[in-house]
Amino acid sequence: MKFVLAVHGTRGDVEPCAAVGVELLRRGHEVRMAAPPNLLGFVKSVGLDAVAYGPDSLAQLEEPIFRKFWTIRNPFSVVQEGMEYMTRGWPEMSATLTSLADGADLILHDQTYQGVAANVTEYYDIPFAAMHHFPHRVNGQLISFLPSRVVRFGMRVGEWVYWRMTKRAEDAQRRELGLPRTTVSSARRIVERGSLEIQTYEELFFPGLAAEWSERRPFVGVLTLKLPTATDDEVMSWIAAGTPPIYFGFGSMPVESPTETIRMISDACAQLGERALICTGVSEFDDLSHYDHVKVVSEVNHAAIFPACRAVVHHGGAGTTAAAARAGMPMLVLPIGAEQPLWAAQAKRLKVGLARRFSNVTMESLVADLRTILAPRYVARAREIATQMTKPEVGVTRTADLLELEVTARQAA
Repeated sequence: MKFVLAVHGTRGDVEPCAAVGVELLRRGHEVRMAAPPNLLGFVKSVGLDAVAYGPDSLAQLEEPIFRKFWTIRNPFSVVQEGMEYMTRGWPEMSATLTSLADGADLILHDQTYQGVAANVTEYYDIPFAAMHHFPHRVNGQLISFLPSRVVRFGMRVGEWVYWRMTKRAEDAQRRELGLPRTTVSSARRIVERGSLEIQTYEELFFPGLAAEWSERRPFVGVLTLKLPTATDDEVMSWIAAGTPPIYFGFGSMPVESPTETIRMISDACAQLGERALICTGVSEFDDLSHYDHVKVVSEVNHAAIFPACRAVVHHGGAGTTAAAARAGMPMLVLPIGAEQPLWAAQAKRLKVGLARRFSNVTMESLVADLRTILAPRYVARAREIATQMTKPEVGVTRTADLLELEVTARQAA
């Protein structure tokens, strides 16, 4: 079988797709992958061939439309900037995917820029499969404290707004491919086509969602390669030399004033008598004075390091949230942007931790929140939830099985 995997976003978006690609390759299938140019090195490092797909995703995170969306007061400016932001590179992505998918049996696409892939699969008349890292389709369970009908209405409005903002780019793509004009959004066409939409997160975070949806939206859990990093041995030696630390990390999210943030974390942990393991990720920081109770590294293997910690403080990415939950760690979620507030809310709802916007964190709030999540009831609840989490290798196997069955069913039709 020939599979095309296309994804755009940060490492947290690309790694689940790459994990599926590695498994399909292991099974003897032909795998072609498209990923953001800044993550091609990562994809190739796990043994997959890949081509550049779309703009630099890390550079996109630095743009005002992403970082300061809620502070923009002019609605016309929001629409104009949003249209440019969400369709940038669309023609080039279409051309890349059209070339890559020639002769393919199926296209698997991440949740961003799905319209590009939906049109290419229509052009080739091959199956389309989606990979969603949170409840991307209309449902009544997304926000637990609102009535279901309100949530569904809000999601329909959001879907319609997104369609209108990307319609010009999509119309141009369809003309280029020789496809007929459509008055229905790509999201609606994907649903009406009965496409497989794989939910790469745990059903337990959204109780009632599986009952509301059909079997065409199976839950497989968060997918990861659990890759080791160059710092793992060093970090484990440091952990073993003292008490288990509190982990702090913000993934691919650039943090404003990272040096000040590290100092605040160091001082807060000193006040509590805790050690801190800080993962800087993509953020740069100046040289700091030496702190005996703090270790700063650029990356860690969550699967290996989290179980050796006392708690996890993070930005609310789907992958990091799942890794902390699998490790049985109480967590403090400090969302920065995108869908991160959603995962922060779910962690709070499950009573495995607390949530607070990163921009609202102060020294006082950090100390108070850490003291709270280290209490026995949060620790016990986190360990309970850990027993309900899906192992990544199980999810990867299940996803590959689903994709194979999708192609087999189409070939038999």
